[in-house]
Amino acid sequence: MATANKNLSNYDKNTIPSAKNFRFGIVVSEWNPKITEGLYSGAEAALLDCGALTENIVRWDVPGSFELVYGAKKMIETEKLDAIIVIGCVIKGETMHFEFVCEGVSQGVKDLNIKYDVPVIFCLLTDNNEQQSIDRSGGIHGNKGTEAAIAALKMAHLRRQALLK
Repeated sequence: MATANKNLSNYDKNTIPSAKNFRFGIVVSEWNPKITEGLYSGAEAALLDCGALTENIVRWDVPGSFELVYGAKKMIETEKLDAIIVIGCVIKGETMHFEFVCEGVSQGVKDLNIKYDVPVIFCLLTDNNEQQSIDRSGGIHGNKGTEAAIAALKMAHLRRQALLK
């Protein structure tokens, strides 16, 4: 397991640029809200801890994880943002639905990153059971939302540096 020896919430603020002058979008799936709200809380707290202003964090909710891609696309097209985080949770069931949703969201986020000049960060938990998701949304393995926020901040900084060249 990739997170067995890592706490997803750990980061060193000394190695991260300030978030003060960046705007972030966060698209949150309403499906599995106990998990997605935990992920959102972790992402928001990390951005604020790194200097982001509350008014520079834009949140949109979508019905499920499959809709994250469309929400992020519309956010890119209508908001002036430096990075976007998509937050969702898909728990494996007895049908192929899990695979289709996970693959669709993964490919969709990849496509957005290729098409647009705004980094879209993948924060979709794809777990075998609810406990694994709980463990990664503020539980024993920390919070994947926190990790996604740090990735968004680093990518926003990278984008800005590249634009200055």
